[in-house]
Amino acid sequence: MRFFKRYFITGLLIWIPLVITVWVISLLIGTLESFVPAFLSPQSLFGYRIPGFQLLLVLVVVMLSGLLGANFIGRALVERWELLLGRIPLVRSIYHSVKQVSDTVLSSSGQAFREAVLVQYPRQGAWTIAFLTGAPSGEVADKLGGDFVSVYVPTTPNPTSGFFLMMPRQDVQILDMSVDAALKYIVSMGVVAPVSVKLPEAGRAAAAPHAAHGVDVIDDARKPGQDQP
Repeated sequence: MRFFKRYFITGLLIWIPLVITVWVISLLIGTLESFVPAFLSPQSLFGYRIPGFQLLLVLVVVMLSGLLGANFIGRALVERWELLLGRIPLVRSIYHSVKQVSDTVLSSSGQAFREAVLVQYPRQGAWTIAFLTGAPSGEVADKLGGDFVSVYVPTTPNPTSGFFLMMPRQDVQILDMSVDAALKYIVSMGVVAPVSVKLPEAGRAAAAPHAAHGVDVIDDARKPGQDQP
């Protein structure tokens, strides 16, 4: 029985990541291809199925849209299109909300999800990894007062759901790890630890067992009177 369990689990460890990867890619490709209307399918155009034709068509349309939107005429057309959508009550709310989020997250000049941070959540003394998404503004900033930042605390193992928090800047610890490493750490529920983790004073005792297993903990705290680098 031990022999069976040992090799069965070894086989699962080989196949599970591969199967999940193929499933996610297939789901993504199927979703993109579903946007292609039936009259543009290879069966309608050529009379037989061409694997990947619809995905290629979607990629070409996206590239041409980006090329068109990068010049003056294209931007004018996009602005007129947005004005038209802005006159439709329900569509206006959904479109503008999604556009603001996508512009913030995908923009190369934006700061959303560019840094991983360490925050105390859901209570004092309990630490979790979050991502900086910006800073409060407008009425919210006036009501809060002081220096606050906006953070997104993802859930595990599904980081697409989570909690939006506004916290004092001094309560947020900036991590040296990349966003990709932080996401792996979250999705794996702490099993896949990054090469280095930067913890505050309160988190060192809990991190000590991990350091003994090959995880380097960066000690950023300095003794009183010690020179700063």
